[in-house]
Amino acid sequence: MKQNLLFAAAALLGLASCQDGGSSSSYDKNSLDSTALAAIDETSYKAYVTQLASDEFQGRKPFSKGDTLTVNYIQDQFKTIGLAPGNGDSYFQEVPMVEISSKPVDPKMTFKGKNGDLTVTNLDDYVIGTPQMADQIDVANTELVFAGFGIVAPEFNWNDYEGLDVKGKTVVVMVSDPGRYDKNLFKADTMTYYGRWTYKFEEASRQGAAGVMIIHETEAASYGWNVVRNSWSGPRLSLIPENKGSNLVKYQGWITSETAKKLFALGGLKADIMEDAKKQGFKPVPMNISTGVKLASTFRESKSNNVLGMIKGSKRPDETIIYTAHWDHLGIGEAVEGDSIFNGAIDNATGVAALFEIAKAFKAAKVQPERSIVFLAVTAEEQGLLGSQYYAEHPIFPIKTTVANLNMDSFNPAGAMNGFRVVGTGQTELEDYAVLSGAKFNRKLMPEGSPTSGGFYRSDHFNFVKVGVPGLYMGSGGQYLEKDTTLLNQRQQALAGRYHAVTDEIDDHWNFDGIMADIRLFFDIGYTLSMETTFPNFKAKSEFKELGDKRLSK
Repeated sequence: MKQNLLFAAAALLGLASCQDGGSSSSYDKNSLDSTALAAIDETSYKAYVTQLASDEFQGRKPFSKGDTLTVNYIQDQFKTIGLAPGNGDSYFQEVPMVEISSKPVDPKMTFKGKNGDLTVTNLDDYVIGTPQMADQIDVANTELVFAGFGIVAPEFNWNDYEGLDVKGKTVVVMVSDPGRYDKNLFKADTMTYYGRWTYKFEEASRQGAAGVMIIHETEAASYGWNVVRNSWSGPRLSLIPENKGSNLVKYQGWITSETAKKLFALGGLKADIMEDAKKQGFKPVPMNISTGVKLASTFRESKSNNVLGMIKGSKRPDETIIYTAHWDHLGIGEAVEGDSIFNGAIDNATGVAALFEIAKAFKAAKVQPERSIVFLAVTAEEQGLLGSQYYAEHPIFPIKTTVANLNMDSFNPAGAMNGFRVVGTGQTELEDYAVLSGAKFNRKLMPEGSPTSGGFYRSDHFNFVKVGVPGLYMGSGGQYLEKDTTLLNQRQQALAGRYHAVTDEIDDHWNFDGIMADIRLFFDIGYTLSMETTFPNFKAKSEFKELGDKRLSK
């Protein structure tokens, strides 16, 4: 089986797009560098995660004391490992951002409708903020319109805003995209970028709406209301918007599904109006409801940092492979049972620590990489992939000669598995490299776990994808290797519910076997790429194939 996988993967790689083809004669891509792999050490890895996720780092939120502590710590580790600075003579790339703290003047928001009034409470029933750099947002009266998914997608013959003038109005939209509910629409149950909350806000601004509210549904969003609440209960960051955001919506946020149902009833709309919106040809519907929104805001411009270290390639140093992991988390928020620090151990101290271990492996390799390897710890992922967005828009290494991005975000501490999953299966030819490397470790590519969650658009590799660079984001998949099912179940139960919660800490329930295996797999994929002259591209059916072709043809 292992030999068959190797042959199949090698054949797939032969089909990959390239500029000048071939691989290094001094490197056998079907072999493993045992010396390099031995440098990936569980003891040091655990120490890195423990430090990054400690209370001392205060949840690693940008613009906080935890920001300074974290980026300095990462720089120190890069120096200790022997990485060269990644930005000239500096390990830092400054990322200018604005922190906007906006709250309703009155936490109670009242909607007036055809069938009476409804008063809801901030954080419990809705969250709200502004993307504009303004001291005060005052919308005395705005009419609500239900605009389905809030999507304009000509290639899918879909326009939820058709015939709608939203000036001065608030659009209420659903999370996800139509393919989740009808496999004949969009990309079936694989979410497109149109399903992401970031897109919904962007499109509402393009349409000229005064405000936009997304209806939260746990299954469609792939996370509970507690995640939304935690993310919106404090200041929010963004890259500094053009014209201080005056061309953006005045306010944006979320409402619970229960609140949405009450609003539909208040306006006299059909109880199943959301079902209508899932069908082709749906037209926006006035909700017969109005409300007023008044926000008080403070904002401050400052700078956080991406942190970069590198190993210069021995033969083609101008060609780069970039490993990424976001260093930030949510900082300090609402206390839960006396704990208010969101330590972010899994998300994403695990990924940053992996950067260190992979860097050590490259330094220990018997044959040094022929292409340059860049280790990029990015800021403000939790605020909307901001650090990686800034890097993609202001690249230190040319996009044209960036071979690939290998992104590490939230490793699984429950134990080792017999396979791996690629988030966004079928998108890029990096998947074929993962199959080749996986076979060396007797691990198979498994079906994507939850394509409806839109994971391909939810981590930092996506900003590389948007500029035409293939990005790989993957994790464990398949069956657990743990023989003691009782112990495994106990471990899984103990680790459940930690996403964006104060309980995301390192403890005795962690098993590092699977994380170590995933890190070794990530290393081998990058090492294989570093010894080749091939430039992988997007697969034929990817919506980014044309973008990749354009980049490679320059």
